[in-house]
Amino acid sequence: MPINANNLVRHELISLPVKIIKSTDPTQRGLKGTVIDETYNTLKIETKSGEKTAVKGNCIFVFTLPNKTKVQVDGKLLIARPEDRIKKKFPRW
Repeated sequence: MPINANNLVRHELISLPVKIIKSTDPTQRGLKGTVIDETYNTLKIETKSGEKTAVKGNCIFVFTLPNKTKVQVDGKLLIARPEDRIKKKFPRW
């Protein structure tokens, strides 16, 4: 199934361009790059200045899909192991 705005939170995030638009950590606001790894609580993002780790629960992300659609996602929806998130039921999605 191709990735789209409706199934983004239940899809693979690695290799997607991402930008953090809101974070409780002021050093992460405006951070943008490509997702290179994902764990239960974090996303590792490759930026121009190197790898940065963002805590999912503290951020609001904007992902750019392959068709150039931008999707805003609250990081709290992403908290789960990637393989378990696929099976999870989401109220909005």
